This record gives sequence, structure tokens and C-alpha cells, in this order.
Amino acid sequence: MTGSETPVVLIVEDEPDVAETYNLWLADDYEVRMAGSGDEGLAELDDEVDVVLLDRMMPGLSGDEVLERIRERGLDCRVAMVTAVEPDFDILEMGFDAYLCKPIRSQQLHETVENLLDRSAYDDLLQEYYSLVEKQATLEATKSSAELADNEEYLELRERVEELESELSDTLGGIDNDEDFIATLRGLGDVEE
Repeated sequence: MTGSETPVVLIVEDEPDVAETYNLWLADDYEVRMAGSGDEGLAELDDEVDVVLLDRMMPGLSGDEVLERIRERGLDCRVAMVTAVEPDFDILEMGFDAYLCKPIRSQQLHETVENLLDRSAYDDLLQEYYSLVEKQATLEATKSSAELADNEEYLELRERVEELESELSDTLGGIDNDEDFIATLRGLGDVEE
């Protein structure tokens, strides 16, 4: 998620009634931007956008092409394809985060946006965790126990690693021991690769 307090959702949809319906459903909880074509969607897209709801079948620049350009820009937003196109094996090559088949309901759209925002927060936690664990392991491999015990910054680092383990464990549904925690994280890393 970006630094703004209210998450930003970009709706890219060429059917005005459908786009307005999504806007009405989401406007109370999010800052909503709307675009009626792929080109307009790309023009509205910036670092502030957290989630893109992208129609796959649009005249001109298709949703598939817009998705490719979003990924080429390297923006840290989540993209949900919202489409009447039944998924086929071609989706294996596409870099979306969620795929919703029309018609969709308000609750489904809300749940999808929330899940995508949660996933973004989770990714940040995981990245910080891996970074700090690497630092901790490097220090433990090069310093004596006495040196580590006397260093306040190292002790703060260990404390933060433990906090992150707890937060990630809660996010993953509660993992009781270190072995399960590490196995779960490794499993997630394998999936993301």
C-alpha cells in the first residue's frame, strides 16, 4: 500500500454503468479513480494506486495489454481482472493478482479489494523480515556471543525479528513453533518464485 491513509482503487471499465456501480460500492471505503479505456487507465495510474480493477475486454487497448504495461512500469499495485471472459490456460502467463468473472456482487468486490490490500501489507512485512533475518544471521556468524549480548542495536534487531515473526504468524493463521513458521515461509517463497 502507498503512504496515503485511504487506499486508492483505479477502476478501468469501458461500460459506464458498470464502472459507476463499482464506484458506488467502493467510494465509502476507498479513494476511487475511474477510467473508461485502457489508455485512460494508464494515464490515471501512478504510485498512489493500490488496486486496479481492470476489465479484460475493452475496445482499443485491451485489459491484457494494460496489465502488461502496468507490470512493465514496475508499479507496486495489485491488479484484479474483472471480466466476462471465462479463464483459460492463457491466464497462466498473465501477471494479475485476482480474476473475477462478471457479474460480480458488492461483497465479492469488497472482499477482493481487501484481500489484495492485505496481501500488499503482508509482502512488506515479509520483505522486512527477510532483510532483518539476513542481518541477524550475518552478525551471528561473525561476532562472539559476548559481543552480540553487549550491542544494543543487535538486541533491538532481534526484538524486531521476533515481533515480525509474531505478526506474520498471526497473518498466516497462527503458527506455534519456529519449525512450522520457517517451513510456511519457505513454502510461500516457493510459490512466489
